[in-house]
Amino acid sequence: MSTHIGAQPGDIAPTVLLPGDPLRAKWIAETFLDDARCYSEVRGMYGFTGSWRGQPVSVQGSGMGQPSMAIYVNEMFREYDVQTVVRVGSCGGLREEVAVRDIVLASGASTDSAMNRITFEGLDYAPVADFGLLRAAYDAAQGLAGDARVHVGPIYSADSSFFASRPELISRMADYGVLAVEMEASALYTIAAHLGRRALAICTVSDHIITGEETTSAEREQTFGDMIEIALTAALG
Repeated sequence: MSTHIGAQPGDIAPTVLLPGDPLRAKWIAETFLDDARCYSEVRGMYGFTGSWRGQPVSVQGSGMGQPSMAIYVNEMFREYDVQTVVRVGSCGGLREEVAVRDIVLASGASTDSAMNRITFEGLDYAPVADFGLLRAAYDAAQGLAGDARVHVGPIYSADSSFFASRPELISRMADYGVLAVEMEASALYTIAAHLGRRALAICTVSDHIITGEETTSAEREQTFGDMIEIALTAALG
């Protein structure tokens, strides 16, 4: 039994969807999974296991930011032998071609976090998605994306995206082709690479840095169904 998840051995499926918001985890389990049961409520960070088209899958909330997410991912990989994690979250659009409610498949993730600088002693490690998952998600998106457009490209995992002391750096990322900003993918990709597991971040654009358009908190908690369908199909389909 791990410290922060507290599930019993066998409670967590080999494939996990990872939203940051625990209430989104609950919504995903109730909406998309059959026979979902809650295996953890530690610190209010819900985890559920059920099935999708007859295949076992779990949904685990991970909190906000790379340090919080890293705790849950490390415990799932190391103590529950999870093999595949797909982050399903929200992001802020950085380029004009990326609209609110569009879906971004993150091929790689830049970051301002010190986590990798510490690990690699100042070297710039480039965290990237598992290509098999990325390709499967792109293929799934062609038939499941509905009215939303799907973009593939790099994103930016920021430690302080909401209250950045130097917001001009986010604009510079956009100048170099970065599609969106969020707060978790870089660490997820790094941990998965280190432990030989598969990881992908799929994010729905909840707000836009350039236009100022945004969705409501209720929409972010209980919508974004296309993203979940893509994630499940890519990981299990």
